[in-house]
Amino acid sequence: MTTDHTSTQQHRRAVAWLLGAGAILAVLAQPALAEKIGNCEVTGQKGAFHITPAVPGQLTVEVSLPAPGWWNGDTPETIKDGYEYCMAADIAYRAGLDKVKVVNVAWAGLIAGQTKNFDLALSEASITEARKKVVDFSVPYFDSDIGVLVKKGTKVTSDTVKDLRIGVHQGTTGADFVNDVLKPKQPAKVFPNVPGMFAALAAGQIDASLTDTAYVLGEAAKSDGKMVVVGQYHTGEVYGAVYPKGSPNEATFDKIIQQMKDDGTLQKLAAKYLTAAWGADPTKIPYFTP
Repeated sequence: MTTDHTSTQQHRRAVAWLLGAGAILAVLAQPALAEKIGNCEVTGQKGAFHITPAVPGQLTVEVSLPAPGWWNGDTPETIKDGYEYCMAADIAYRAGLDKVKVVNVAWAGLIAGQTKNFDLALSEASITEARKKVVDFSVPYFDSDIGVLVKKGTKVTSDTVKDLRIGVHQGTTGADFVNDVLKPKQPAKVFPNVPGMFAALAAGQIDASLTDTAYVLGEAAKSDGKMVVVGQYHTGEVYGAVYPKGSPNEATFDKIIQQMKDDGTLQKLAAKYLTAAWGADPTKIPYFTP
């Protein structure tokens, strides 16, 4: 009786051990939860690069809002994803930081190098030689052209664009393109910000808004069909992150951004956030000749 009882206990212990071991193995076999900053699943190796941030413990990123698709939210506090926000999150993660601090600044001050105490700005900034005199740029991370946004039903062709009342965003390459290359019959109306320009178009104060194709596609997508992008101009422009002039972190940031291009991270962000925000494939928009 004792022998049988002992044998039974040993058997039960063995079964319990096997069940416990199986449970442990099952837990170990489960994929680890992806790390996140905001709503962004960050990738790459955490802390693979070292920077000296402007504010210890965080990546301070400037942007001129709004920028739907790029930064999803109207205020820094509400933004948790978008192409450039998640790009910043990935940069922070690879630099060993757990926090992204978003600072909303005026576009004119940003591109003139007048803002301070930040690590980099991601604000769809086209790289130009003139701008390089006051700020430094990263390696390019996105190709950009100039799109033509009009009210639905407006008849526009490559030949008739110059007859329209055109609105442009102050201090942008789009404004330079309209004034220096397109040269419309009426001087373009200049707006200090993109929302003001789009509001003027909706109110009939201008006939067309010309700015980055990414911007006008985003506006058309949220207009409930009231606005359409009828064409675009190839400019060969590219976006780059803006660095404070002479930042000691420039070379490291460039390496991180280039790594994100090479490993497919930026392509995935574009597919996830920009295509959804635009509701259209920019390559399908016809090209006009200036």
